[in-house]
Amino acid sequence: MDIYSVDDLVSILPVLFILVWACVLLLVDVFRKRHGLTAILSGVGLVGGLVLSFNQIGVETAAFNQMLTIDGFAVFLHILILGSGLLSLALSYDYLKRMGWQQGEYYVLMLFSITGAMLMATAANLIVVFLALEMLSIPLYVMAAIARKNVESEEAGLKYFLLGAFAGGFLLYGIALVYGATGETSLAAILAMVTSGEVLNQVMFLIGAALILIGLGFKVAVVPFHMWTPDVYQGAPTSVTAYMAVVAKAGGFAALLRIFIIAFPSLSTKLDLVIWAVVAVTLIVGNLAAIAQKNIKRMFAYSSISHAGFIMMAFITYANKEVYADAVAAVLFYLLAFAVTSFGSWAVVIALEKAEGKGLELDDYAGLGKKYPLLAVSMLIFMLSFAGVPPTLGFGGKFYIFRAVLEAGHLELAIVGVLASLISAFYYLRVVKFMYFGEGDPEIHSEPVLNLVTLLTALGTVALFFTAGPLLQWAADSVLAIL
Repeated sequence: MDIYSVDDLVSILPVLFILVWACVLLLVDVFRKRHGLTAILSGVGLVGGLVLSFNQIGVETAAFNQMLTIDGFAVFLHILILGSGLLSLALSYDYLKRMGWQQGEYYVLMLFSITGAMLMATAANLIVVFLALEMLSIPLYVMAAIARKNVESEEAGLKYFLLGAFAGGFLLYGIALVYGATGETSLAAILAMVTSGEVLNQVMFLIGAALILIGLGFKVAVVPFHMWTPDVYQGAPTSVTAYMAVVAKAGGFAALLRIFIIAFPSLSTKLDLVIWAVVAVTLIVGNLAAIAQKNIKRMFAYSSISHAGFIMMAFITYANKEVYADAVAAVLFYLLAFAVTSFGSWAVVIALEKAEGKGLELDDYAGLGKKYPLLAVSMLIFMLSFAGVPPTLGFGGKFYIFRAVLEAGHLELAIVGVLASLISAFYYLRVVKFMYFGEGDPEIHSEPVLNLVTLLTALGTVALFFTAGPLLQWAADSVLAIL
């Protein structure tokens, strides 16, 4: 019997389309060497992928012998990942050209990485999780180092590669131990083994789950697996950092959600303390370290770590049948809010950044409010959203996360989260202080597409807050199949 059919190919059509488009684009760039054309065609491909993904809303099916699952959860994340790719593409072309780092393979690598992230959202087998993670990560290692004449970029790529390979080893060893304990790599089959009490070795199973948590914890940058984040965020081209901050997180959390909700709910009592500690330390370290930063890219790196901590708060509920559906919906909503806010803030950073790493210190934002009021107002909106101040998407994301945690009975963790939010407000509002109360004469790079991204994300950060109900309902509908 064939292990796949035409129906299998149709079910993963958005992923397959992006993959084939990337291969074709690689050939186009080799023969044409017109980077502008490559960038435009990349955008066309991402729009095509979005159309195909929207057409899959409401579809629930499995493919390739149950190794991939296409459901509302996967479709939601596909749309988020492809939309993030479009925003990243919009930030990239002019920025790379201005910095002298323009290379056609950049866009091909981005499409391959997006394919990996989309596969992570559909993975229903631990082997696919590993392969998808590598497909997401390997292009990112190259993209981080794509500014070949920039020592910091080369260093960022090398650090990311070495630590990423190390973390991948943890993940693969964890998968091997889970397979040794159950004889299965399918998430559904593992759950069946656990439910029937047929797990061959409970200790091996627990250690394997912990190692998988470590491997994916590196990808989403939670403490203590965050060491790469500040240096890579600072050294990589800012357009790569913006892409990495959102898409790598979305892919990592997609895999974590599927694995822990489907295969590992029986381990909740054994892993609760570990997850609690990871969340608390991530929130504390991320926010306290961000206070000490004077470089805005490093500040956003530690900020990104703290946001991973907020998202991980929902994992404390993953075995609570009464509330974890709300928690998963809250994670999806938070990822959406973080994506919109993050790309907007990185657009402002790109507008001020100059060659040789200049324009990236907080002092460089002094006087922005007087000289460029619209840009400053946009940055103000993004900072308020990151801090969780209404009426912004960030407030909605944190509210739904806290609500799920409180429903699960973890008042103490919610208190830690609130205190972390108060700490984060200090360094976010410090940027606002520089913009409106500092004395300076900042210079920005004004470019139509960059300005459009800044405007749309700023408006979206506020306007989408007032449609938070329907967005959360879409996220809630998206988790039904995974449960």
